[in-house]
This record gives sequence, structure tokens and C-alpha cells, in this order.
Amino acid sequence: MAYISRELERKFLKVNGFFKAILVTGARQVGKTTMLKHLAEGSGRVYVTMDNAMARDLAKRDPVLFFQNYKPPILIDEIQKAPELFEQIKIMCDNSEETGLFWLTGSQQYKMMKSIRETLAGRLCILELYSFSQREKNQVIFDTELDYSLESLKERQKKVPKNDIVSVFQHIWEGGMPQVLGADDEIRFEYYNSYVETYLMRDVMEEGGITDTIRFRKFMTACAALVSEQINYANLALASDISQPTAKEWTKVLQGLGIIYLLQPYSNNAFKRLTKTPKLYFCDTGLCAYLSMWLTPATLMNGAVSGHYYENYVVMELVKNYAYSKSKVNITYYRDVNAKEIDVFVEENNLIHPLEIKKSASPEYREIKKYSVIDKAQLNRGNGGIICMCEEPLPIDEENCLIPSNLI
Repeated sequence: MAYISRELERKFLKVNGFFKAILVTGARQVGKTTMLKHLAEGSGRVYVTMDNAMARDLAKRDPVLFFQNYKPPILIDEIQKAPELFEQIKIMCDNSEETGLFWLTGSQQYKMMKSIRETLAGRLCILELYSFSQREKNQVIFDTELDYSLESLKERQKKVPKNDIVSVFQHIWEGGMPQVLGADDEIRFEYYNSYVETYLMRDVMEEGGITDTIRFRKFMTACAALVSEQINYANLALASDISQPTAKEWTKVLQGLGIIYLLQPYSNNAFKRLTKTPKLYFCDTGLCAYLSMWLTPATLMNGAVSGHYYENYVVMELVKNYAYSKSKVNITYYRDVNAKEIDVFVEENNLIHPLEIKKSASPEYREIKKYSVIDKAQLNRGNGGIICMCEEPLPIDEENCLIPSNLI
């Protein structure tokens, strides 16, 4: 299969000219190594993986000797399996003026991140790679930053075909794992089955110390059933036959392995009594559809939870867009004690862009009335709107548009 370029490449190459070490984190099999190997082509950069037992043993036993064997510039895969290397990487960074010496990949395990942040503070840049976004699968690169204005949305519209529910749900159902692109239904099912049984179960045993794989699989399935909802540890515990504290721990493990994404609630002193509970999304909708046994895109699209999957897809497209873009934003959702909810707040440059998500081609305009809570709290409101299945951007009022979901 031909290499499909990733949006993160631009940012990676930019920080490579500034930092001595770069860590690309993300779930297993999202394409971290493939991207870095592609960027390293022809440069003579050494490659070594900590999945290799002999290399891992040497790294753990004698980090100095390891780097005599494998000299920088180097690409080290699955670095979390040999944290003993961090101290030596720090010494080598301090003894050199060169940038881009160490390219590292690893899953964002809490223990590893804590130790790498403490050891390599100021020397290391951490970037996150997710599975393919719909833009990446279609090889679309937008020239304009996403500011939700009608002008920028119209510019983006020129680059893509009209929004289409069938192709959107094909993407949601298939997911963005590089290995399943273009695979038939049988192969895709077997791929996700082996992904869960081999990679995930091995990682939860090694990284999370979890031995009860049967209950853990039940737990993952329960998470998939509650997608796009506020996380409810009592329900997750009940469905998996575990205690609530265990459900919290296992949620952290899934988050650390890059399987689920927790969207944090908005908090600000200007608002009284906001919820403190995050919402649960899957980083890859294909894995979520597999766990919930949606066997075809059509049954998922016409099923009772299609709106939840659509919301998951939109939230993760936004997360991916901002993970790779120049803008630094904070993505949250708004919910108060009266259950008034706004699906997404994108905070950028002291502006809040409010966004509702609706799996409809012509949603009710009145949805945007909720946005007045931002004005009442005297916060700065930017452009916003309703992300939906409309075919092209349409103005609702001066500040808000109907936003086709394939433009984010």
C-alpha cells in the first residue's frame, strides 16, 4: 500500500529543528513508526525497537553500551518498555548542540510520561498521533485555519465534495487504522479481533498490571455502549462485574493506551454549578463499532445510536485537527446543573467558539439560542454554529453557520 502522508508531519519537522528529542505518542498501530520511518528515509538514521527482546535487554542492563551500539541520530520504537534509557538520553542531549538526535515513539502510559517529563524537561517535545482523520484518508489539506467564519468555510468547501451521509458513516464504521483501509468486512473484523486480543490485552497486562482479561474486555464493550455520554463509573462497573474504583483505574489505562478520549467539562468561575464529569469518546470509531458489533455501515447509520457515533466522529475530527494545527486551543463541553448542554467549546485566543453537533442535514436553528449563556457570563464569544450533515456552509446569523462536518 502506498504511503499516505500525515498532517502531523508538518509540525514534527518544524519542532525537529528546535528540540533534541521528540516523542510521538498514540495508540498501537496508528502509524507512528511508519510516519517516522518515512521521514527518516535516506537520512541514515538508526532504527531500533524495544519490542526486540535482545535490544530491550541491553537497554535495560547497560544504557551506555546500548548507545555505543545504536548511535544517534536514532529512532527508538516503544520507548516506554525501556525507561532506563531516559537518563542517558538526557546526558547525551546535554552534551550535544545538535537538534533531532532522538526520535521516540511510545504509548502515553502515565508512569512513562511522568518519568520522561521529569528526566527530559526542556529537552523533549511530545506530539500525539491519532488514527487517520477523514481528511487524511481523502488526502485533503486545507489552506485556511479553522475559525468557523463563513468565508473560511466556503474556502474549505472548494477542496472537498459535498457532505454525504453514506461516505461519512463508511468512515465512522471503518475507522482510521492504517491496516484496515480498503480491507473487506471479513478482514476488518479479524483485524480488530486480533488488535484487541494481542496488542491491547498484552499492553493492559504489561502496563496496567491487569490480569482479568475477560472482565477487561467486558469493560471495553461497556465503554463502547456509552460512547458520547457522560462517563458513569457505576454503570461501567455494573456491566463489567467490577468495583467502581477499578472502573476508574481501567478508564485511566484505556486513556493511557490512546483507546478512549475524555472530553473535559468547561469550568469557569463566571458560571455557577457546572458539571465536573467528562464525556467518553473512542479515539477510533472503527474499534468502537467493532466492540458494539455493528456489522455494516448501513446498520450503524440507521441504528438507534447513530447520533452518538456521529458526535464521536465530529469531536475526534476536531481533536485531530487541533493536535496537528498551528493553533493552540482548549476543547471542552458545557453542561450546567439544569442539564443545559453545548456539545463543544473551542477556546482560542480568549474567544469561545460554541458548537452543536447534529446528525441532520437541516437542524433546528434555535439550537444556537443556548449560546447566550456565554454572553450572560460576559465572556468573549467567537464564531460558532451547528456541525451537521448539510452539504455546504450556510449562515444562521452574523456569528453562526451550519457547518458541514467534512470541513473540520
